[in-house]
Amino acid sequence: MRTLLDRQKLAQLADGSPSLQVRIDRLDRAIGLLVDHAEDIADALREDFGHRSVQGSLVTDVAASIEPLKHAKRHVRRWMRREPRKVSPTALALLGARAWIDYQPKGVVGIMSPWNFPFNLTFAPLAGVLAAGNRAMIKPSEFTPRSSALMQRMIATAFDETELAVVTGDAEVGAAFSALPFDHLLFTGATSVARHVMRAAAANLVPVTLELGGKSPAIVGRDADLTLAAKRLMFGKTLNAGQVCVAPDYALLPRDRVDAFVDACRGATRAMFPRVSGNPDYTAIVNDRHRARLRGYLDDARAKGAKVLPLHDDLPDPSDGRMAPVAVLGANDTMDVMRDEIFGPILPVLPYDGIDEAVAYVNARPRPLSLYYFGDDAREQARVLGGIVAGGVTVNDTIMHLTMDDLPFGGVGPSGMGAYHGIDGFRTFSHARPVYRQSRLDVTAMLRPPYGKTIQRLLAFKLRR
Repeated sequence: MRTLLDRQKLAQLADGSPSLQVRIDRLDRAIGLLVDHAEDIADALREDFGHRSVQGSLVTDVAASIEPLKHAKRHVRRWMRREPRKVSPTALALLGARAWIDYQPKGVVGIMSPWNFPFNLTFAPLAGVLAAGNRAMIKPSEFTPRSSALMQRMIATAFDETELAVVTGDAEVGAAFSALPFDHLLFTGATSVARHVMRAAAANLVPVTLELGGKSPAIVGRDADLTLAAKRLMFGKTLNAGQVCVAPDYALLPRDRVDAFVDACRGATRAMFPRVSGNPDYTAIVNDRHRARLRGYLDDARAKGAKVLPLHDDLPDPSDGRMAPVAVLGANDTMDVMRDEIFGPILPVLPYDGIDEAVAYVNARPRPLSLYYFGDDAREQARVLGGIVAGGVTVNDTIMHLTMDDLPFGGVGPSGMGAYHGIDGFRTFSHARPVYRQSRLDVTAMLRPPYGKTIQRLLAFKLRR
């Protein structure tokens, strides 16, 4: 891996900052790979998960990966432009001085992508990486080996390995990858792993972008349309069977609306999935370890007094790999389901007696990657959005902020650092180099020794309130 990194760095130095045409060509090649291999991608993901919705994969891992690349292609010319800045004091500008920012490629970017959306969470950040003129090395997850192998083969057909390359392997390979002296490192995954990645990157002072997760709350206001809110929330909770970093982790409801909301969630689930067992639209939990983890959450919750309410009558056989959505009532902080990110189709529903109580509940916990608010009360919405710090927000729906090409995507604190998507991704993977060009007049002569009356007059002018 180190040899490959060195070759990419040497190629970047030799070729210099790539032209607009080279950047667009690389973006086009990435788009072409996704278009040409769409069915292969869906097949590989279905095999890796035991079952994964083909249409779901085509939407989330193919179409949703193509659009950021096309967005970058449409806008990269403007993003690359020199950005003029004001000269201060203004008198210098009148004498001919100028200041600006040039956006330079950082060089070689390392991308560590996860198993839940292996193609989307590789190609979506690649839009910013390639638009910014970088080269990249990719380490996909070992938990989706067929998808990782396919990605490696795909990229090798369209890119020289000094432009873009995929490295596969287990956790030890991932640890070694994170310790390489990249010019920037993007990691998407668990907060616990991110601590190790950041520690490894720090040894080489590699700047990092961390896209993590956490327990993203959905606050349902008193005036919310429960039927519509349940449809939209359960879509976010059942997409990829809840194995989504921005999935609503738990819901907060006015106390007297909890039962009605659970009924609405049950109706929404049945409408989307007439059956769970063998349903081609419903995705399986990725492996036995994660299925056991999710069952453990429910066993722990029951043992500590919570009620587990199925949101569907069809409960799949464990051998099916699918897990039917359930609601958990009476959950509390002693339960694992309220301590860990769920990453599955389990929805704790918690009551509140006032919006301030709901805001305080969220704020007493680590800052989430996403926040969802349902309701039309402008004052209540302002209280929720103004009172909670979260990575991103969708109002009256779930997940949609993640799909906006012109909005940055990222967490805050334990849910991540840094952001990408659109121009924000371009800037994340660029070095904003400031440049100042001095006037032809020797305006700094007064600042050079020997000092006399001129500098005294200047200081008298500057040193005042």
